[in-house]
Amino acid sequence: MTDRFNITDMPEALGARRFPTVTTWNRLEGRPRTVNFTRALRTEIRDALWMLTRQWQVGEFSGEDAGSPVFAKVHVATSKLTRFRAGAGPAVDFRDDIPLETQVEQLPWRTRIGRDKVSLDLRLMAGRRWLRHLAGIGNYGALFAGKYKFDLPDPTQASDAAVCADPEVWQGFAAVAGRAVDGISLYEYLKGGSGRHAYDGLAVLDIHKPALDDASRSFVSWVDRLISRPSAPDNPAWRASRFEYRFACSAPVASGEKVYVADEYHHGTLDWHSLDVDPSLPSLEPPDAGAGAADPRKSVTRTMIPVPLTYAGMPQPRWWGIEDRRTNFGEITPDTTDLAKLLFIEFGLVYSNDWFIIPLTLESGTLVSLRGLMVTTVFGERIWVTAAGSGQDEDWQRWSMYTHSTRGKGRNADTDLLLLPTVPKVQEGRPLEQVVLMRDEMANMVWAIEKTIPAPDGDGRSGASSARATRAYLERLVAAAGSVGPALIHENEAKIRYDIMSSVPENWIPLIPVRADGGGRAIELQRAALPRIIEGDTAPPVRVRPRTSLLRVGLDQSSPQPFFVPEEEVPRAGAIVSLGYQRTRWLDGSVFVWSGARKITGRGEGSSGLAFDRLVDVKPLRP
Repeated sequence: MTDRFNITDMPEALGARRFPTVTTWNRLEGRPRTVNFTRALRTEIRDALWMLTRQWQVGEFSGEDAGSPVFAKVHVATSKLTRFRAGAGPAVDFRDDIPLETQVEQLPWRTRIGRDKVSLDLRLMAGRRWLRHLAGIGNYGALFAGKYKFDLPDPTQASDAAVCADPEVWQGFAAVAGRAVDGISLYEYLKGGSGRHAYDGLAVLDIHKPALDDASRSFVSWVDRLISRPSAPDNPAWRASRFEYRFACSAPVASGEKVYVADEYHHGTLDWHSLDVDPSLPSLEPPDAGAGAADPRKSVTRTMIPVPLTYAGMPQPRWWGIEDRRTNFGEITPDTTDLAKLLFIEFGLVYSNDWFIIPLTLESGTLVSLRGLMVTTVFGERIWVTAAGSGQDEDWQRWSMYTHSTRGKGRNADTDLLLLPTVPKVQEGRPLEQVVLMRDEMANMVWAIEKTIPAPDGDGRSGASSARATRAYLERLVAAAGSVGPALIHENEAKIRYDIMSSVPENWIPLIPVRADGGGRAIELQRAALPRIIEGDTAPPVRVRPRTSLLRVGLDQSSPQPFFVPEEEVPRAGAIVSLGYQRTRWLDGSVFVWSGARKITGRGEGSSGLAFDRLVDVKPLRP
């Protein structure tokens, strides 16, 4: 019987594709005859012919007809970032004395939420700093503690619910009331206008007033350095309705000025990939700006020796080379569909020794344009190297790395390299505010859930726990007031009751869909408020307002303004917006601390359980 799997004519079978399971890819594998590999791993030397066969086996005799580079001559044109524009604000000079993250992300600190004082920790720290200045002047600590004081919270007033509802916060304010100096209140008074003195309204000796003025200037300078904040009341780069930043910067080039734009920066990792080149913006310079300024454009030509690219665990090209085992490629287990991991393995095993590095030291904030690169090989060949990413920016077959996208159609690819003045590491504190944006299709609305809220003592608290504590505190006040109200609704012995609307936790802020301005079918999400209804309370219900600055946009103004969020900012997956302090060190060792926001993808849709027009069962009254 003929074996149908025994292929007699392999080339003819492959050409006719008679056996689909047979391919041209085959692998020769050794068949071990013993379980002991000790002798095989010793790689014993037999004779010269054996060594030649070993070299042939690993491909050391396969020539590529290519010479290794020995010299590289590079000519680059450099420029410096000179202009910066935050959002729709005016263009200003680009600052090199602070990190770009600080310049873009810094938000104003919140010392009050409505009428309530917050940031008790900062207020006490500033107060202690001021008392340290007073130590060498006079015994005026009690006078300043009486004027810039902390009020004792009243547990019988609903207006102090933000402080009294949390026992820890209540104890903190009660402990410092009448005993400590509110340093932030003193700082805000001194910054409120010219001609103000710290001793205004206090009985101090005239001989001490000059020393107090010097201490005031030192104190204000210290607070200004403590936390970086925008000079304006708000940071123009922060787009509150979209929970992201927008900024632009520019550098002069040979053809005029190149403008880089970042419209949707929100992930907290600022680098070259956050910006795009916008040829439609010819310049960020005002008509009379830059007069008399030095031209930052320069040309640099250098001849250097290329250095092979190496990394830890890189496979050695020679037979007798031993790897350091810091990278174990054998433990990488990619799937057949994991193309990125497969490409990485192929680069690490096959093409890792084909890359060379040319060292070129440049300053941060520099725009580099490669004008020419000449490579000389060991055979004396001179090769002119062009950028791999040249061509049309929209060409999907174009290979590029570390290059910017160019806005607009039909544009040439931008091959310049931008070195932003950013820092490699930023320390992030615990979130003081965190808001989860979630779609609720059952209620046909969006919820902004305050997962973390800024407590008055300066720490972040759970929004759900604070909402429950605040409601319980207000319910105790209503019960203590002896209000009657509609507490006897069960006297008619009805089995069911009509419920107009169910309740949700007070840290769930509704965003309802409304028609956007300008007509059409565009939809925006407007911040709304649910009423706080407490059984037995005869006072009219009040609206539950958000307690995070991310959602209180427009509420603390003299004339409260509505707040809208574009519908596309809340996808089906939702979004999570966090706000907290960031800390880093700059080139000169100086420390920068600022408050910045981050936005990441959420965890999908959810349901609040909000329902209207329900019939609910009535629990029988206890005798």
